[in-house]
Amino acid sequence: MVFSKRESEAGNPFWSKIQENKNPGLWSPVLTPFSILYGMGIKVRLSAYRHGHLKKRSLPGFVVSIGNLTAGGTGKTPAVIMLAKWALNEGYRVAVLSRGYGGRYREKILEVSDGTDIKAEPMETGDEPYLLARKLAGVPVVVSKKRFEAGLFAHKNFDSNFFILDDGFQHLELKRDLDLVLMDASNPFGNGYLLPRGPLREPIDQLVRADTFIITRFKENNSGDGIAGFLKKKYSSNPVFYADHIPEKIIFPCLNKVQEPEFLKGKRVLAFAGIARPETFKETLIRFGADLVYFKGFRDHYKFKMDDIKALIQITEKLRADYVVTTEKDWIRISSFASLCPDIAYLCIRFTLLSGKEEFFRVIKDNIGDK
Repeated sequence: MVFSKRESEAGNPFWSKIQENKNPGLWSPVLTPFSILYGMGIKVRLSAYRHGHLKKRSLPGFVVSIGNLTAGGTGKTPAVIMLAKWALNEGYRVAVLSRGYGGRYREKILEVSDGTDIKAEPMETGDEPYLLARKLAGVPVVVSKKRFEAGLFAHKNFDSNFFILDDGFQHLELKRDLDLVLMDASNPFGNGYLLPRGPLREPIDQLVRADTFIITRFKENNSGDGIAGFLKKKYSSNPVFYADHIPEKIIFPCLNKVQEPEFLKGKRVLAFAGIARPETFKETLIRFGADLVYFKGFRDHYKFKMDDIKALIQITEKLRADYVVTTEKDWIRISSFASLCPDIAYLCIRFTLLSGKEEFFRVIKDNIGDK
C-alpha cells in the first residue's frame, strides 16, 4: 500500500479524535465545563418528562424507535432500511419519521417521499431522509422537528400504522412501543464523556429506557464481546442481537455500471467519507483488498463544495489512482458535482443480523400486539 501515515490521516475529523481519547488532553479543560452544562440540561429535560411537566404524545399505530446513545456512527440508517423492508413485506403500512438533521427545510412538515416519488432535494431533507426515500420504495418518508406531527401526517395521507422513528432514542415527546438501541461493537461509548468532550448524548445509565440492544459492526473475537457482557449483566431481561454492515455492491453512477465489492481488489483507490466514523469506511475498503493510495475523512454531514471535489481530483491524478470511492450517503451530497469525476463510485452496504434473525422479528411482532 503506497500512502503515508500523514496522507491517510490528513482529513480525519478533529472531534472524533477528541471524543475517542480517554486520556486528558489539551482540550479537556476547555470542553469539560460545556459537557457539565450539557449534562445538567439533559437531567432537567429527563426529569421534566419523568414527572409529566413535558407531555408525551401517542400516534395511532405501532411506533418503534431506532436510535443510539452516541452522536452517530452506529449505522442507524441501514437498520431503518432493513426494518422498513421487513415490515412492508409483512403487510404493515410503514412510514419513516425523521428530524432531517442538516436539512434546510423551513416547512413544519416536509414530505420527502410518498413511497413512489421523491418530493424534495437532499439539501432540503438532510442526507439520511433522502437516502431512505431512495432505498425504500413503497414507504413514505416524512420529516419534521416534531415527529408526532410527521406521524399524524403519514397516518392521514397514507393510512400508516407502523411508524419507524429514525434516530429517536432522545426524542422523548413521542411515545413508542419499542426502543431499539444500536451500539458500535468496537467503541460503544467513546471516551465515556458527554458532548462535546465525548460522544455521549446522554449518560450511560439512560440505557435503562431501551427495550432491545443491537451491537453493530460485530466481528467474532473482538471487543464487541465486552459490551455484550456488560449489557447482559446490567440489563439481563433485554435481548441483545448482533449485526454487521455488509458491503453489497459498488455503483459507478456516471458510467451506469455496478460491480461486486471484490472488484476493488488490487485497484489504486482514492477514498473519502463525511460520516461519523470515516475510519470504518477506510477499513472496509482495505478489507476488500483496495490499494488505498489516499484517504480523507470529513466531519459528519459535511456540505461538500466544488473546490473539495476539485482538490480530490488533483490528488487522484497526482497519485494515479484508478478510482475515487465514497459512501452512498456522501454521494447524495456530491451528485451535483458528478461531471467533474465520471469515474467516481459509491459503496452500498446492507445491515445484516448475524444471528437470531427470527427471534429479532418475533420481538417486533410480540410488541405490536393488537395495534
